[in-house]
Amino acid sequence: MSIICGLPLLECIYCLACARWAWNRCLHTAGHDSVTWGLATAEEFEPVPRLCRYILAVYEDNIRHPLWEPPGGYGINPDWLILRKTYEDTRGQAPSYILYLDHEHADIVLAIRGLNLAKESDYQVLLDNQLGKRKFDGGYVHNGLLKAAGWVLDAECEVLKELVEEHPNYTLTFAGHSLGSGVAAMLALVVVQHQDKLGNIDRSRIRCYAIAPARCMSLNLAVRYADVINSVVLQDDFLPRTATPLEDIFKSLFCLPCLLCLRCMKDTCIPEEKMFKDPRRLYAPGRLYHIVERKPFRCGRFPPVVKTAVPVDGRFEHIVLSCNATSDHAIIWIERESQKAMDLMLEKDRIMEIPAKQRMERQETLTKEHKQEYKAALQRAVSLSVPHAYSPPSEYGTFDESEDVEKYNSCKLSSESSVGSSGKSKSKVSWNELIERLFDRDESGHMVLKKSHRDDW
Repeated sequence: MSIICGLPLLECIYCLACARWAWNRCLHTAGHDSVTWGLATAEEFEPVPRLCRYILAVYEDNIRHPLWEPPGGYGINPDWLILRKTYEDTRGQAPSYILYLDHEHADIVLAIRGLNLAKESDYQVLLDNQLGKRKFDGGYVHNGLLKAAGWVLDAECEVLKELVEEHPNYTLTFAGHSLGSGVAAMLALVVVQHQDKLGNIDRSRIRCYAIAPARCMSLNLAVRYADVINSVVLQDDFLPRTATPLEDIFKSLFCLPCLLCLRCMKDTCIPEEKMFKDPRRLYAPGRLYHIVERKPFRCGRFPPVVKTAVPVDGRFEHIVLSCNATSDHAIIWIERESQKAMDLMLEKDRIMEIPAKQRMERQETLTKEHKQEYKAALQRAVSLSVPHAYSPPSEYGTFDESEDVEKYNSCKLSSESSVGSSGKSKSKVSWNELIERLFDRDESGHMVLKKSHRDDW
């Protein structure tokens, strides 16, 4: 074609396509990831800045004589600190953490610090993983983070069980930053799956806040546990957007900007449909809170706005080419910006002069909206054919189609056996046909259970 026309036509088209793609890639900003999300309220976002301060307190050697406390302090009463575990105590099996009994907020908090660049054991936790290496509850998780979470739970199981039973109205919160966020998310998964270990604690009392989260679980698990796990991302943070194995990042730590750019280009070329079909691909867990404080083509920081959603598609899929991609990962900046966002929300509420009764009604409405959004995300995952995703059973005990029941049961069975490839779609059976299979009509026209089923009962 180029020879016939006398011009390098195909080459020109190829160059123009590459230039257009590169231009769109460079124009992609963090605000695009959450542009369709709703605004978070003060009630739901209130724990975030407080838990950030608790995580910062893990870095202190002596909480009674802090050296690096943020403005306003950590907000911790030293007398309520139950325990503090250092790297010597964990023997490198998990990062340092504290257990704090927060009577002021009726909360039992286990806070875990982030990656320690000077500790080889933290790198071993991150590197202990391969895609598809560890299966859990019908999905895939990061092997090293799950092992670290199991170690923490085994070590503190008796203490946590005692606190949960002693304070039945308190919530149990796992919080962590960076590496610690992955361990906290895995802890939430394990505790939900083994509630008997902590005195049959109700699922509604279990919470997790993953600050600057690592991608640690497959998409079906990330959506299914969105009622328990919350992830907080500051603007351009690279880690929640790093879809590649984490070892690639930390093996090339000294050339991180170059690596991020290369992985950004590669991941952008992968079709989104192919991402969904890969059951081993890991994602940031749970409900997402995105703190947006910068706008494209504008200098400086703006008053932070917090967006929230339980997204399925468009879940921080691509790295943002930004000079703040690494600085936005720092727990200090996340604490500052989340506190600013919280202050703005409270100031807005004071201006509106919302009465206490109306606040309670708004909290109830918020809870209902979260449940509806959670169910919608599960349905969206099914419609996108996400591997091992299923629709929750109807709360009324009936189903329009038995396909939902089959998906639900198959997913439950897969947690006890190996996760196989998705099978072919099964025939649909209506509710009326199911009734006819189970019941007969007697002489008076009443529905009676068939004799074969009566014998089984």
